[in-house]
Amino acid sequence: MPSSKKVLKPKAAQAHEQDAAQQSAFNQLINENALLFFRMKVVAQEVHQQGEMSGGKRSLLRLLNESEAQTVPQISRARNVTRQHTQTLINELAEEGLVEFFDNPGHKRSPFVQLTAQGQRAVAAMERREARLHTQMPMQVSDNELRAAARTLRKLRAEFESEQWRRLLKQLR
Repeated sequence: MPSSKKVLKPKAAQAHEQDAAQQSAFNQLINENALLFFRMKVVAQEVHQQGEMSGGKRSLLRLLNESEAQTVPQISRARNVTRQHTQTLINELAEEGLVEFFDNPGHKRSPFVQLTAQGQRAVAAMERREARLHTQMPMQVSDNELRAAARTLRKLRAEFESEQWRRLLKQLR
């Protein structure tokens, strides 16, 4: 027999839903994106044991796994972080044997960076851990909904990386 108890949401969740109803769709997306970002950082730490490898290093390994070899400045621009920060993380990954440098014919002082075989195995292990958890965790969101959300976020990111956006920002200054 089903329980007749009413499930109560925490007050913070109720207040958040009420606030969201009064916000524009864009502001709702921004707020949910920020909340999800911080929650996903915690999830990644739990799944990948933070002490084992930092989120920044995991992010770099994923980027290098999904693209051709790049220079540190190219990686920094793609991640919108300083070259110095990226260089520090890349150097640590190189010391751990996960990435390697090779000559860049176009720039002697800016070598290309690529994953080593060990780096490729590390990314594969991360992906296996995530896939195993994903299949074991019954989510209330379908794969189609996840793909649609990813497409929407990709489109928004492209808008904010566009020349039109840069021109608009110049006008606002």
